[in-house]
Amino acid sequence: MSASRRAPRARKAVVPAAGLGTRFLPATKATPKEMLPVVDKPAIRYVVEEAAAAGLDDLLTVTGRHKRAIEDHFDHAFEREQALAAKGDTVRLDAVRDPARLADIHHIRQGDPLGLGHAVLCARNHVGDQPFAVLLGDDLIDPRETLLSRMLDVRDRYAGGVVALMEVPPEQVHLYGCGEIQLTDALQELAAGGTVHGVVFSGRRYDTGDKAGYLRTVVGLACDRPDLGPEFTAWLKEFVASPEDGDVTREQERKQGREREREQKQEPEKRQEREPAQRSAA
Repeated sequence: MSASRRAPRARKAVVPAAGLGTRFLPATKATPKEMLPVVDKPAIRYVVEEAAAAGLDDLLTVTGRHKRAIEDHFDHAFEREQALAAKGDTVRLDAVRDPARLADIHHIRQGDPLGLGHAVLCARNHVGDQPFAVLLGDDLIDPRETLLSRMLDVRDRYAGGVVALMEVPPEQVHLYGCGEIQLTDALQELAAGGTVHGVVFSGRRYDTGDKAGYLRTVVGLACDRPDLGPEFTAWLKEFVASPEDGDVTREQERKQGREREREQKQEPEKRQEREPAQRSAA
């Protein structure tokens, strides 16, 4: 988060979402990584909701080519809304309308994928000299946490820039980006002037940037849902408690699959054996 020392409380947010999503291929060949569903909402929706809940109602997503689905999600879908309204389905109608109501959402394309720092730089005309927050499109903070509001409070009190800090195992450092034009370059310059403050965070955070993290996110948020959690958690406990049975079942399925393959390979030979016998009988 960056701002001039006397600027008012931040109202703007920038969400970089121009990455290629190569870790999730082939799923991201035609679908933006940020639009992969986490239970029943795309990942980036949780990020926008976090910004809106903290009072950041002017939001800019920095996207890239083939990311039009992000823009469409936060826009109105008039035909679908009219169809649901005609049916009197107010629950689904609200669900379709909610994304466009979250904030005043704008979009810009990065063009060339030159790194996270460059993506944020693409927002310079929208942000101007006003304070703003940067939220990553695959970094989800549990809605019960108040990390972003705490960061805004620190910035209001001390001015300068504020960064969230979270300890990660050394073997996972490579997952958080290196090289190119990165935000760390700007943060180092700000730190040299003593204008960067840190907010240590150890709460509930979900990272959808890799497959394992994405699965943990889906499971974690599904378990917390009052409409899904009880039934899903009960099934999950049963599944985890009996891995041997699951292994046996999967081994049986593999064995049956191998038997079917053998039968399919033997079928042409059996057919050839039957045909001469039929010809001689005729």
